[in-house]
Amino acid sequence: MLSREQGNDVGSHQNCDTYAWFSQRAWVEIDLEALSHNVQQLRQLISEHTDLMAVVKADAYGHGAVTVAQTALKSGANWLGVATVPEGIELREAGINAPILILGATHTLEQIHAIAHWKLQPTICSPKQALVFSETLGSIDYSSSIPVHIKLDTGMSRLGTNCELAGNFVQLVQSLPHLEIASVYSHLATADSADPTVMHLQHQRYERAIAQIKEIGIEPSYLHLANSAGTLRDQNLHYDMVRVGIAIYGLYPATYLREKIDLRPVLQVKARVTQVKTISEGTGVSYGYQFIAPRELRIAVVGIGYADGVPRNLSNKMQVLVRGKRVEQIGAITMDQLILDITDVPHIQEGEIVTLLGQQGKEKISADEWANQLNTISWEIVCGFKHRLPRVAVM
Repeated sequence: MLSREQGNDVGSHQNCDTYAWFSQRAWVEIDLEALSHNVQQLRQLISEHTDLMAVVKADAYGHGAVTVAQTALKSGANWLGVATVPEGIELREAGINAPILILGATHTLEQIHAIAHWKLQPTICSPKQALVFSETLGSIDYSSSIPVHIKLDTGMSRLGTNCELAGNFVQLVQSLPHLEIASVYSHLATADSADPTVMHLQHQRYERAIAQIKEIGIEPSYLHLANSAGTLRDQNLHYDMVRVGIAIYGLYPATYLREKIDLRPVLQVKARVTQVKTISEGTGVSYGYQFIAPRELRIAVVGIGYADGVPRNLSNKMQVLVRGKRVEQIGAITMDQLILDITDVPHIQEGEIVTLLGQQGKEKISADEWANQLNTISWEIVCGFKHRLPRVAVM
């Protein structure tokens, strides 16, 4: 783990014998102090009686699942959420004992065996799936029950049983051997929208479903509905637990929610200048000559490209930070490299650090900036950085 000062070092390769990461052409920095801050801010937003699930699926949105999970739990999270069985196993193999909810659907014999062995907690989406789980656990003489989380579809039209059938569904699961109901939950489709209509409708459906369940004498240990947007937006959505993903990574699910809480971006993407040279007016740059030098330019080649997760569609659109200043990327972004116009930033040398996402000096470039340019969302941006970029934890 590096200190913040080491992470911000903009020197050459002089320190590479001390810290191997200095020799990397490109890397992703994970600010654990920012992550801890975000979790603590969220804890202050919710009741002391409400649990906080840190969603660490997709390798913690590209931030590194084990490191993020460990830091989140130390900072106040109670649960972890993953999408797949292997994601849960990775956390268990790292020695993490916190409850882990698998948010995706699981059906196969191998998945069920692994869930039982690794003490993971599955989502049950349908009566058929519940029967498969119960029968499979019975066939292997499983001696106890596993906690299961019942998913209701209140309007997302994704996983879950129709919420109008909640009573019968929950009653069936409760009657099955080897299954113990740990929670009943649903997921909000439009909580990030400024228009609350659909969110309120889903909330009402969830409330009616829970009333059905309680009418037949079943009291689930946990109820949970809110994602990051729901958590920031309305305390009435918090129930017994909130499931927070994008917000723990310091990104807001919607611009208008920025006033709700102080979040700090956790991820920065950095790379090194690998060559500096001068090109003359009229010179073509990179594949396809999408950029022609309008005058003599000083350019820098940087060792990062679309194979690392820098979207090629940002070619000739993006800016990066060098010595605390914004400079333009020029020409087509290639698989392993991109090119900058550094004419207005003199004395740049090979080995200097370029910040693609993050902060240098007073300037910042955010995942939201890239997302807006590409007409996508910040979730996709941070999840896109490939694993040939080392993750470097910084405090």
